[in-house]
Amino acid sequence: MRSIVPASWLAFLLLLLAVADLALADESFILATGRRDPRIYTIDFNAALKPRNNNTPNAIVSRAKVHPDRLDGTPVGDPANIVLSEDHRTAYVVNHHGPVNNAEFLQHGGRGSVSVMDVSRMLRPEFDNTDRAVERNYDSGYFGAVGLVVLPELLLVSHSENWLTEDGSNRVSIIDRKTGGRRAQIEMALGHPGHACPDFPVPFVSPTPPPIVPFEAPDPRFGCWPNPEFLALGHGSDGKTYLFSGNAGTDDVSVMDLHQALMGAPVVEIAPRIPVQTGPFGIKASPNGKFIAVTARESGQADFEGNTISIIDVDRARTGAPGAEAARVRVGTDDPNGQARPFTVAWTPDGRQIIVANYRTNNVSIVDVRRALAHDPRAEVARIPVTRPADADGLVRPGRPKGTAVTSDGRYAVVSGGPRLDPTAPPSGTVWVIDLRTRAVVATVTGVGNDPYGLTILEDRPD
Repeated sequence: MRSIVPASWLAFLLLLLAVADLALADESFILATGRRDPRIYTIDFNAALKPRNNNTPNAIVSRAKVHPDRLDGTPVGDPANIVLSEDHRTAYVVNHHGPVNNAEFLQHGGRGSVSVMDVSRMLRPEFDNTDRAVERNYDSGYFGAVGLVVLPELLLVSHSENWLTEDGSNRVSIIDRKTGGRRAQIEMALGHPGHACPDFPVPFVSPTPPPIVPFEAPDPRFGCWPNPEFLALGHGSDGKTYLFSGNAGTDDVSVMDLHQALMGAPVVEIAPRIPVQTGPFGIKASPNGKFIAVTARESGQADFEGNTISIIDVDRARTGAPGAEAARVRVGTDDPNGQARPFTVAWTPDGRQIIVANYRTNNVSIVDVRRALAHDPRAEVARIPVTRPADADGLVRPGRPKGTAVTSDGRYAVVSGGPRLDPTAPPSGTVWVIDLRTRAVVATVTGVGNDPYGLTILEDRPD
């Protein structure tokens, strides 16, 4: 019996099935921070997966400003991190140095801010390059804001710097989501074993003169102030939730009693800190909250970048038990002395793999968690290079991956990166989409900000 479907139609149907296998649910988006470009870039995920859009900015839907412009028309802001609310209607954006002009402010230690943004407006092309998505902005409570955790009524914002310096912070602000008011502030202990610190009261008591701190890294005087970077929430077998911070200044990880912090106690570290290879930056809890993955990015005291991630056991960490660092895995390089500068991490939804963006080696690692916990030297099961097309000036610059996220079905990892260029340069950042089945880059979006950092994935468009 002859088929009633022509061969050309069969070929067309097979093509549709192949495309559908790559596609996500309708109206999925990537929201990427522009960092030195003070906008959030909204990228249509399915459009990014179309081959005709590869290595182009065509999938970009809109670019939402994170602060209103200055009166002279200068755009301001320094978006480094973004987290969605529970209903995905609101995006909270941390501006590392607040509403600064990146062409003027070229140092550390700016006052941080939080931008509260309407997600539905961020998705609308007619609001491209406007501040129409900004609902309000408020002060983050200290300097060099970076880490962000969203709680039902509050925000936790960590700060890694002091006034006009790269060193000198031990603060995590607790901010009211509705009013923007600072409800409390966590004050972390100073110093780490073998490093003497000047006398400075924790918790702070006035009058006390400002601390004397080094201006910027590397400087051997680093090591007194923890300078907390990203934050994560872990869950203990005792039913309690604990706050973890990666401390760039003291090369370790803190574990804090979240309940006590929310009761207003300023000093809530409950166990000895967990040392890691060098100063951490990215930190993320496993889906079940039992483990914390953290990157060893770089030292504040010496010109050294790390090449490992650590997996922290929450129960051992909260009790101060030996073996809290349950695993340490080299990533990005085969050279034990090689410098990979791992930036951030993301877990797959099943908790079996960790995705690592390696800034210096321009690749993305996939770490098998089971192998890592068994101390198998083959725990890094894949290393995927990320490359960029030529910039507007004709130069091909390194990928420099930084931000990481994974889709809810575990199919794709999304990574942001790109070099830091002059703020007046055309958008130079890149977003790569990696298929975690084939372990290959399947899409590259160009023209995404300038030195982009954090990003998130929106898989259900708000009503």
